[in-house]
Amino acid sequence: MAISGISSSGGYGAALYGSAGSLSTIADRSPGYSSGSSSNGKLSEDDQALLRALQNRDREVRAHEQAHLAAASGISVSGPSYDYQQGPDGARYAIGGSVSIEVSPARTPQETAQKARIIQGAALAPAQPSGQDLAVAARARQMELQALAEEAQQRQQQSKLSQAYADGDAPLLQGLAVNTRA
Repeated sequence: MAISGISSSGGYGAALYGSAGSLSTIADRSPGYSSGSSSNGKLSEDDQALLRALQNRDREVRAHEQAHLAAASGISVSGPSYDYQQGPDGARYAIGGSVSIEVSPARTPQETAQKARIIQGAALAPAQPSGQDLAVAARARQMELQALAEEAQQRQQQSKLSQAYADGDAPLLQGLAVNTRA
């Protein structure tokens, strides 16, 4: 089962707009972009409002991704990566982000179930999980349930084999040669 990672951009990763409705992203360096600065170098009221919104969003995104990272308990592949938007002041502000986590099954069903619970906890760690976070948590829950089913099946097979040995109906090891020479 592949679970790509957890992200804050899924639920609210829209770019913010500056004065006159122009989109101010890093990628948008079009000649028509106006910072809205007055001739004295101060930002217009619209750009000041945009700047406050970007600063708030940056704080939210960073806190969101740090919550994921803190709860990832050793399954994170790297630190958070961020999507940035350039503000009217020229600084870059995080408007979305993600934390990559390692999601391959573990060696045993028990270990896989435990890992899936860690993934769920990491996905749901932020105060406001995004839609992507909820999807990751749901896929991790499926991973956990599958591992628990495999564990139950293994226990059932082991119980049947133990019962067969106890009843004297153990399968014979036919056709197996044992080499006793060193």
